[in-house]
Amino acid sequence: MAKSRLRKICLILLINGLATLPATEEEWIEVAKDFELRWNFPHCLGAIDGKHISIRKPPHSGSFYYNYKKFFSIVLMAVVNANYEFLMVDAGVNGRVSDGGVITHTDFGHMLSNNTLNIPQPAPLPVGPRALHPFTFVGDDAFAMTENLLKPYSPSAACRLDLQQRIFNYRLSRARRIVENAFGILVSRFGILQRSILLSPEKTSTVTLACCYLHNFLRRKVASYITRESVDWEDKEGDVQDGSWRKQNLPIHDLQANTSRNSTNIAKSTRDMYRDFFCSYGAVPWQWNKCS
Repeated sequence: MAKSRLRKICLILLINGLATLPATEEEWIEVAKDFELRWNFPHCLGAIDGKHISIRKPPHSGSFYYNYKKFFSIVLMAVVNANYEFLMVDAGVNGRVSDGGVITHTDFGHMLSNNTLNIPQPAPLPVGPRALHPFTFVGDDAFAMTENLLKPYSPSAACRLDLQQRIFNYRLSRARRIVENAFGILVSRFGILQRSILLSPEKTSTVTLACCYLHNFLRRKVASYITRESVDWEDKEGDVQDGSWRKQNLPIHDLQANTSRNSTNIAKSTRDMYRDFFCSYGAVPWQWNKCS
C-alpha cells in the first residue's frame, strides 16, 4: 500500500476520534474513571509501554537502529486506556534508544515533562482521608519514575520488598497489564508486525501507526475483535488466566529496563501514598492472598 494512502487512512481515523489524546482535564478524568471502575486504580490516566518493531537494516545506518536484543528496530510507544484502546502512539525512534530515555524522544514525553498535557490537579481519592493524590500514568521498569508516572518497587540485593510494597506492585500490574494486552492483540491481528518489515524506517512507522489506528477502529466497531479469552482475565479468586495471544509465541520485544534509581522525592512520596491507599481504604479483598 502506498505511503500516501496509509497516511490518508491515519488522517481519516484521527478525524473520527479513533486515536486522540485527551486535551482537557475533564477528558482525562473520564479516562481515570474507567481505570477506577475496571481495574480498581483511581486517578490512573493510562498505561504506558513500548515495543521494538523489527525492520531490515537501513542502508548506511551503522548501528543506529541496532537494539539491545541484537536486531534492527524502531520503537513503538503507546499510552492505552482501560478499554485496550490507544490514546497515543508514537513510532519511529531508533531501536538503539532502548531504555526509559525513549519516552523523551516522543511528543508525549515532551508534553509530560513540560506539564502541557492538561493533567488534572491533585485531588482526593474516592474513599478515605481527603489528602490530595496526583493523577498518574502507570509503567514498568523501562521508565524513569516521576510524580505523574508510577512504576513498581524494585527489590535490591540488600532489601526485599515488604508486603505493602508487593501489594502496590500487584495493583499497579493489574492496571499496567492493559497495555501489554493491547500490544498482544495488535501483533496477533496484524501479521505484518510478526516479522521484520522490509521497508524504510519512515514507511515502517506509517504502517505501524496505521495498524494502531485500525486496532482502535475495530475495538470500537467490531464486538468480536477482542473477546474475554483474547486478553488476560481474572477468575473469582483473582487468579489471572492468560489471554489467547500469549499462547501464540508472538515476537513482542520489550524495552530494556532502566536501572536508574534516581527518582525524585516527590515521585517516591506519590508512590508511597498510593501504596498506603491500596493497603487500607482502597484494598480489594483478594490482594492479601495474592501477595502474602
